[in-house]
Amino acid sequence: MTQDAQDVRDWWRTSIIEMEPGKINFRGLPIQDLIGTTSFPAMIWLMVAGRLPSAGEARLLEAALVAAVDHGPQAPSIAAARMAVTCGLPLNNAMATAVNMLGDVHGGAGEQSLELYYDIDSRIAEGQSLEEATRAAIVQWQNERTKYIPGFGHRFHKNGDPRAPRLMALVRDAAGAGTVSGRFAQIGGAVETALGEGRARPVPMNIDGATAVIFAELGCAAPLARGLFCLSRSVGILAHAWEQMQQGGRNKGPIPPRFLFTYDPESLADDRPS
Repeated sequence: MTQDAQDVRDWWRTSIIEMEPGKINFRGLPIQDLIGTTSFPAMIWLMVAGRLPSAGEARLLEAALVAAVDHGPQAPSIAAARMAVTCGLPLNNAMATAVNMLGDVHGGAGEQSLELYYDIDSRIAEGQSLEEATRAAIVQWQNERTKYIPGFGHRFHKNGDPRAPRLMALVRDAAGAGTVSGRFAQIGGAVETALGEGRARPVPMNIDGATAVIFAELGCAAPLARGLFCLSRSVGILAHAWEQMQQGGRNKGPIPPRFLFTYDPESLADDRPS
């Protein structure tokens, strides 16, 4: 093989897939051996983590993916998908429009929760108690980032996100079975306790905090949590885009046209150049 040919072959390097005529291996496993024997959550883990998960790990990952599938058209990403369809876009464009709205504010809390949990875990490894590490990490987060602690509280589910307790129960079961360590479930619980101290009303863990516990127990890097959330939410996005196609409708904005926006010439006064 000439050097030019080798350079072409080496332009992309991957350990994910080996493919040539008549051969497709994912992480060294023939596709024909995976089809019909491997669940989709297990396949996701094989692709991103490089190994097949145990049955217990796959069940936890699946639970996290199922829990975050949808949260209704009031979620900007879901609304965007439906609006895109009414503008005549096909499903792939509607899905891309929606996924591209999943950023730090809408869709990023799971990744941020994971960062917080890992910070607390590292403080514990350095000798702090769980309570000391949790309080210190919360203070630093609020001083350096935002007053809001990601993964806790919910603007819609004021009395508690119904998804979180179920997910945490599954984590505790998995920890009891030895599937995961359970230490990040303890960290998540410690954050919830710390946030509720001195308050008349608690600040319960939400879906992002609970799925972050699962991802941490499975050893996910923080940025991967956002990618996994995008995979999960894409199911709801697809369902809503498809439903909107069946319902019809043309060029629908975020609110009915009879409700107009407020014109305020002074709204950007502070941003105008002097």
